[in-house]
Amino acid sequence: MRVAVIGGGWAGLAAAVELTEAGIATTLYEAGRVFGGRARGVELDGRRLDNGQHILLGAYRETQALMRRVGADPDQLLARHPLQVVNNAGFRLALPKLPAPLNVAWGLLAARGVGLGEKLRTARWMQGIKARGFRLDADCTVAEWLDAAGQTGQLRQHLWQPLCLAALNTPAERASAQLFANVLRDSLGSSHREDTDLLLPRCDFGRLLAEPAAGWLSEHGATLRPNTRVRSLHAGVKAVTIDGEDFAAAIVATAPQHAGRLWPALAGSIDYEPIATVYLQCSAETRLPFPLLSLPGPCGQWVVDRGDGLLAFVLSGHGDWEALDDRALARQLADELDLGQDLGWHRVIREKRATFSCRPNLPRPPTRLAPRLFLAGDYSWAEYPATLEGAVRSGRRAAGLALSAS
Repeated sequence: MRVAVIGGGWAGLAAAVELTEAGIATTLYEAGRVFGGRARGVELDGRRLDNGQHILLGAYRETQALMRRVGADPDQLLARHPLQVVNNAGFRLALPKLPAPLNVAWGLLAARGVGLGEKLRTARWMQGIKARGFRLDADCTVAEWLDAAGQTGQLRQHLWQPLCLAALNTPAERASAQLFANVLRDSLGSSHREDTDLLLPRCDFGRLLAEPAAGWLSEHGATLRPNTRVRSLHAGVKAVTIDGEDFAAAIVATAPQHAGRLWPALAGSIDYEPIATVYLQCSAETRLPFPLLSLPGPCGQWVVDRGDGLLAFVLSGHGDWEALDDRALARQLADELDLGQDLGWHRVIREKRATFSCRPNLPRPPTRLAPRLFLAGDYSWAEYPATLEGAVRSGRRAAGLALSAS
């Protein structure tokens, strides 16, 4: 009995591990040279970095479990920090190591740069959201949701809008309020304090998951086919045929634009948001006040301290930053952070279709495409925006269905 997985990103790797662990002869196709998809390690001028800066949260339970299954210890490979939202305009919200929900309550009431009245109004609003199970009567944009709640002050500017952009990769004016509420439910609204923790990789993403997973799969008998682009896919009643080869079932775990090429019913149903990661090497003494710093613009959004003076600026969603060339963009971000030094080594990685656009009432594709053909990918996990956790969960779900079908 053989099952194929098309796409070696985090969803495809999760599916392949699940199938292989169940004793299924699994073949994993990947068009690229390396596995990892949109969260993989790359070499830039002799440096091992990532194809884009990614952030993980303590709430990513299935992601951490997958790492452990393939021999990658998240306790060693991820630096855990209690969440802080800090910017260079004087705002700071830091969650203490207290049991939930006291950690969030204390962090909110002790937030710097916000008046007491606004803090109390926000606390009541958050309590009301939690009482309703983080379910909205009707989806709308995050901006409309915040307007209706009277969230128009400093917390909107320095907390909710930056968190929305970081989590959904879509500005609050276009982003789904229900998806943002889901993110809040599983992070700030969680009953587990550690779910709010920020997890920053101590290594590149290739070493974090892709390489250990590929090694584990190979050791456990899976067939890995990197540098292999699937050209044809036919889903019949008794088998799925991939480039003339029959399988009992198959999982499509590619990015949406590639999935639409293989299965036309998926084509054209998703809009995309761009992401740029700007790596900037500063002096080795350069340190941020916290490893993740919010930048209130005009171009900057978030910057991650990678250590030894290397900073990674993250820009999500369509905006004015797209019009700047690489050097001008790096210079602009350095000025916004007030680095006060000449522009040194820098590289800009731009992905025009980095994630799907998290609009209100966004339709999600079905997991079952045909009796023996299934879909995995962050865009298929309806509870979340484009996250690594959503990708991993979708891969495990698709693998479970493939096991039942085969």
